[in-house]
Amino acid sequence: MKGRQYNGFYCILPAPFVAKNVILRAMNFTNPEQSEICRMLRNIRSIAVVGLSPNADRPSFRVAQGMQELGYRIIPVRPKVSEVLGEKAYLDLASVPHKIDMVNVFRAPEHVPAIVEECIALGIKNLWLQDGVIHEEAAQRARAAGISVVMDKCLWRDGGPCGKCVA
Repeated sequence: MKGRQYNGFYCILPAPFVAKNVILRAMNFTNPEQSEICRMLRNIRSIAVVGLSPNADRPSFRVAQGMQELGYRIIPVRPKVSEVLGEKAYLDLASVPHKIDMVNVFRAPEHVPAIVEECIALGIKNLWLQDGVIHEEAAQRARAAGISVVMDKCLWRDGGPCGKCVA
């Protein structure tokens, strides 16, 4: 098996998400069933993408662009960027002046707890943590606050047309 081994677990994560001194343990978190994921995606219209890169070669750009082409409104959330995919970018979730139906996270796991707290404070009901973005405690905190959480899955592959949730 390829990947790095930490405490007996293999970690096959994109380089930015493999932090030094990470201790991986078995997850107790379980993602929603595919039917529930599909229902969530059919009921949302806007997706705030935290960490959306303006670089067309980055996964965040390609996933957001694909979802935008399917009709979702993409809201870039990234400091020091003014616009991505023709949409105004915002410093943080609290700066977004309109309703956010779902937050899609392309940030390293250590940033997830703060993002979850923002989602709770703003009443956001859906949170998607992309491949390799794993923070079980924050996901459990979000779920306890009534937020639907999908973790360590790709929105495009596992939810979009590849996941058979949207046409």
